[in-house]
Amino acid sequence: MTTSRFFSVPPLVAAIVAAALQTAVLGYMVESRASILRSGADIKLKTLPVDPRDLLRGDYVILSYPVSTISKAIVTGEAPKTSGLVRMSVRLKPGTDGLWTATEASFGDLAPVEGSVVLRTLPFDYYAGVDGVPETLFVNYGIERYYVPEGEGKVLEEARNQEELEVEARVSKDGTPQIARLILRGEPIYDEPLY
Repeated sequence: MTTSRFFSVPPLVAAIVAAALQTAVLGYMVESRASILRSGADIKLKTLPVDPRDLLRGDYVILSYPVSTISKAIVTGEAPKTSGLVRMSVRLKPGTDGLWTATEASFGDLAPVEGSVVLRTLPFDYYAGVDGVPETLFVNYGIERYYVPEGEGKVLEEARNQEELEVEARVSKDGTPQIARLILRGEPIYDEPLY
């Protein structure tokens, strides 16, 4: 009689273990998002009009923000010497109107400063120029889409294009933002549920 070198698991046990692992992964994803919405730092962002050819794809609205356009003038620290995928840290501070604006950006980490929030961009293609950092960098934070009930996107598109739509977001300690609320003409219209 020969013994197998591999441990044999009954199919029912394997299916239960696989289902438990999938449930744990999904639970982790949902809880990490809910954790930001529950305890992240609050910020309010102005939205910008978007080219009408990209207004609504399916049931979401495309959002753009002034803080997604980073001027070379606010970039501090060393820039990458070679082209490739990079991320940035972007410091936001509130203006007198309650809207947050980018005041500093770095390819490295930014130290916490009282009265500010640091966002981390998604990875983006950086092209190292002869003169160093380009005059303008365009970045995304992962909050450029907002899903709405079917048929309700047109009002939001029009408000966004008239610059009457604002976004309240919450930012985790590691710089990850989540949209918490949409504000139309000063009134909250969509609150993002925790779960």
